[in-house]
Amino acid sequence: MRTRLDDELEGIATQVHALAGAKDRLEGLLDAVLAIGSDLDLPTVLRRIVTTAMHLARARYGALGVLHESGDHLDQFITAGLTDDERAALGNVDFPHGRGVLGHLIRHPEPLRLDDISSHPASVGFPPGHPPMRTLLGVAITVRGEIYGDLYLSERHDGRPFDQDDEEIVRALAGAAGIAIDNARLFGFMRDSAEQFQRLLLPVLPDLAPFSGAAVYRTAAEPAGVGGDWYDAVVLPDNACAAVVGDVVGHDLHAAAAMAQARNMLRALLYDRKTPPSSVLTQLDHTVHATTDLPVTTACLARIEPADKGWTLHWSTAGHLPPLVLTPDGHAEYLHADPGIPLGVDPEMRRPDHSHPLPDGATILLFTDGLVEHPHHPIDEGLATLRDLAAAHATLPLDNLVRTLADQHPSDGHDDMAILALRTP
Repeated sequence: MRTRLDDELEGIATQVHALAGAKDRLEGLLDAVLAIGSDLDLPTVLRRIVTTAMHLARARYGALGVLHESGDHLDQFITAGLTDDERAALGNVDFPHGRGVLGHLIRHPEPLRLDDISSHPASVGFPPGHPPMRTLLGVAITVRGEIYGDLYLSERHDGRPFDQDDEEIVRALAGAAGIAIDNARLFGFMRDSAEQFQRLLLPVLPDLAPFSGAAVYRTAAEPAGVGGDWYDAVVLPDNACAAVVGDVVGHDLHAAAAMAQARNMLRALLYDRKTPPSSVLTQLDHTVHATTDLPVTTACLARIEPADKGWTLHWSTAGHLPPLVLTPDGHAEYLHADPGIPLGVDPEMRRPDHSHPLPDGATILLFTDGLVEHPHHPIDEGLATLRDLAAAHATLPLDNLVRTLADQHPSDGHDDMAILALRTP
């Protein structure tokens, strides 16, 4: 016979179990908020929101419909939970644009829980090949007071309809999702603006005939990743082709402004002085030391001049990585030599000059360390990978070559990179 004490103990046990379950869900929600806010790439954030909501509500299927800027239909539809066979069955079906129940959620963005989707007055059914779905939990996501899209979940793994607890925890997640989306959009805007600003500071390569040239610049994978990498190339009055790649220490507007000043001064010095590259770098060092507050800067300055047989490359570096030479037969070689000291350290210290013969059709690659540096690998490993990659694509047109190297770079992508390629006639 049950006693009053037995009933009270059972009630306490039920409460403890409920509290433990609530604690677990709260901890899961906090972990979920951290997870969706840990990335700043918008497509990654959107997919993570879907999969995280599925985990919290124990749902088999999930989707996030992003509203078009007009607000009357869906512009994107990110799905998760579909098997390969289910995706293949929907291969010829366009993604939902906001008809039926989804359209109801667009027009009425309050949370919606359905035990049977087909019973809702707005339901229009599913397209052929769509997996069967009976239950639905829909929650709107708001960004800066505007509806950004709707989060949809269907089919709990235990077969039961979604309940009030599911709705509350997904609504809480949707609030955090709005902040994560806003952060990712802001990051994307800053990244794109920084890249556009950097490109405005960098030159469009002039006509280098009889030489050919190409360059590419990529910003760092950081917010406002404007940096100090730069390049330039020009045919001089003595018919030599001068080329330079440099890297101002820092990733901010100060570094970008300093880069622009150094580049402009160097071009003027190149036109004014027919001296070895080391002397031009030394004069640049003296000039910026006297007139600007230039941070420490590395650079590689080269001149390609006609020779009795082919061409001669004359170069000098200010603490920079060596040039990489590709010959028409696919041979790739770094021109290792005394690198000298960076600009901004000691203007009185001399830098050595170096020279190397070049055949017709040779390609000279100058680049910054953002192309090869990786925190988990020695830089020699990155240089070797770049050399092999360049050798494998040595015959490509220069525009394609520099894009290939930038796309398949061996670095971790957390530094900006500049690549300049010149090819002898």
